[in-house]
Amino acid sequence: MPYTFEPNEKYAKAYGNNLRISAKKATLICRVIRGKKLKTAKRLLNDLSIETRALDGKHYTKTVRDILILLNSCEKNAENINLNTGNLFVHASASKGSAMRRRRRKSDFGSAMKSANIEIYLVERGSAKVEEKKSEKKKPETKKEDKQKAGEKK
Repeated sequence: MPYTFEPNEKYAKAYGNNLRISAKKATLICRVIRGKKLKTAKRLLNDLSIETRALDGKHYTKTVRDILILLNSCEKNAENINLNTGNLFVHASASKGSAMRRRRRKSDFGSAMKSANIEIYLVERGSAKVEEKKSEKKKPETKKEDKQKAGEKK
C-alpha cells in the first residue's frame, strides 16, 4: 500500500501493515500524537504503556506498544538520513487493514480478525527555514567597499 502523502520538508517514514490491533484504537492514538514533537509523543506512549497515564480512562497497552515500536523504527530511519532529532514532529495515521478470517473453530467459525495499517512520518521542521536565511545573508562588507559606495552616492 502506498504512503498517503509526501511532505515538503525533510522526513523519515515507517509503515506497519496488517498489525493485529484495533483500527479504531489505533486511529485514536494516532490522532493524539499527531503534530507533537517526537520527544513528547514518545513520553506519552511510554506513559500509556506502563499505565501511569490514561486516555479517557483507558491505557490501550497493546495498541500503544505496536505504535511505539513503529515510532522507534521511524526514529532510527531519521537518524540514518541525518535528520535533526530535536526538530522532528510526528505525523501518524491509521486505517483498517485487509479483511482476514479466523480458521475454523467450533463457535467462532469464520469470525473476522482485528487488523490495522499504520504509517508514521517524522517531519523535520525549522531546518529548511534556517538554511534559507543563511543563504540570504549578505557578506560583511569591508571598510573600503563602504567608502566606495558612500563616494558613489555623493
